Amino acid sequence: MSVKIQPIADRVLVEAAAAEEKTAGGIIIPDTAKEKPQRGKVIAVGKGKVDEPMTVKPGQNILYGKYAGTEINIDGNDYLIMRESDILAIID
Repeated sequence: MSVKIQPIADRVLVEAAAAEEKTAGGIIIPDTAKEKPQRGKVIAVGKGKVDEPMTVKPGQNILYGKYAGTEINIDGNDYLIMRESDILAIID
């Protein structure tokens, strides 16, 4: 996927995972009750700060805080742009 945006400093561009459509028991969740996902895939990263190099890389799956980042829309796709410090963990 090619995105025409390059985050600066310690910012990260993330594609959020899709919200759950069904519960474990098979109940369909309506759009109004869906929770905002807290995981996603790193699309692009900034160069980091002088004294703090970036630890995440494009293509990695991550967990982030519930209210982390700013939602943006690029070419009809929704993304989040957040500071690297808002990322809680990398998922293998």
